Amino acid sequence: MSLEVTRTVFLEEHEAFRRSVRGFLEREVLPHYAQWEEDGRTPREAWLQAGEIGLLGTSIPLDYGGVGGDFRFDAVVLEELGRLTLGAPAWDMHGYIVAPFLTHFGTEDQKQHWLPRMASGETIGAIGLTEPHTGSDLGGLRTTAKRVDGGYRINGSKIFITNGIISDLVLLAAKTDPERGPKGISLFLVDTSLPGFRRGRKLKKVGNHAQDTAELFFDDMIVPEDALLGGVENEGWRQLMHGLAQERMVVAVRSMAMAEAAFEQTLDYVRGRSAWGKPVVSFQNTRFKLAELETEIAVGRPFVDQCIALLAEDRLSERMAAKAKLWTTRLADRVIDDCVQLHGGYGYMREYPIARAWTDARVHRIWAGTDEVMKHIISRTY
Repeated sequence: MSLEVTRTVFLEEHEAFRRSVRGFLEREVLPHYAQWEEDGRTPREAWLQAGEIGLLGTSIPLDYGGVGGDFRFDAVVLEELGRLTLGAPAWDMHGYIVAPFLTHFGTEDQKQHWLPRMASGETIGAIGLTEPHTGSDLGGLRTTAKRVDGGYRINGSKIFITNGIISDLVLLAAKTDPERGPKGISLFLVDTSLPGFRRGRKLKKVGNHAQDTAELFFDDMIVPEDALLGGVENEGWRQLMHGLAQERMVVAVRSMAMAEAAFEQTLDYVRGRSAWGKPVVSFQNTRFKLAELETEIAVGRPFVDQCIALLAEDRLSERMAAKAKLWTTRLADRVIDDCVQLHGGYGYMREYPIARAWTDARVHRIWAGTDEVMKHIISRTY
């Protein structure tokens, strides 16, 4: 069933790409996804396959091996992952969050070194922000990077790092001038093959089981001078504020797609399921609940599309991104929970996509900035 919302944000080139992405996911990912969840990771072979058809480098410039598209190409992949209720692979973290930092702020040498291999899937990226004692408080980072002969000595730890186990590159936030608070943060391109880098536990999560999440440790790790993103110290806060708007839109786009998919899956289910001799869809409670959910989704979709268009033009504000993330993640939470209820006991069985959506979507209100952080960003101009 169509949700009766006319979308104008995508052009034919985006829709052609969507058809390619959908076919790839249905052919190369969905049949293997249950096994990936059992294994707790997405195999490297899948990353390389995704790289071959351009899923990892949608907005990486052509000169560096990417597709050279705008954020709308990223959004297509995110929507198709959400449509199939695939919480992993974490291609979005790699290609739509880490890679844009390099595209926007990296030196020419840094771009030449990292971006082609990220686009192909040979190098897998992660971002190291969250720490055990600071959570969303980036200003409270304890990881330090002290200048030494030939580079920087890094000490500290990170937690809840997506792709932490399989990453070859970590975009790391560290204090180069602790006295300056947030303005003393720098970002580093950390090669995980260097001495001093150590992976901790692969963390056991409630959902997103095919996506590895880990602790990372940096013990007197020496990185070369050219690991400093953009070659300039203490620019990390500014770089993060630019990049985090995109990260939040990545979550918002996926959340919106998951809400839409949950609604459509549930509508199909209640039409085919009978109770007391009647289709479940014939009961007033079912129809009224679905009417509420469809209306909420229909109201949210145009705003998300507006934000997609603004980000594609590099005009999306931090406040708008925060609004999109706050609204869509809470919407997905409500919609999916109500859809589980309409499935009854089957909604609690992992063989049904709605159960996976229920566990996978909840973290969207936490990562990339909690609901409370989004409210702070929105309200601080009052």
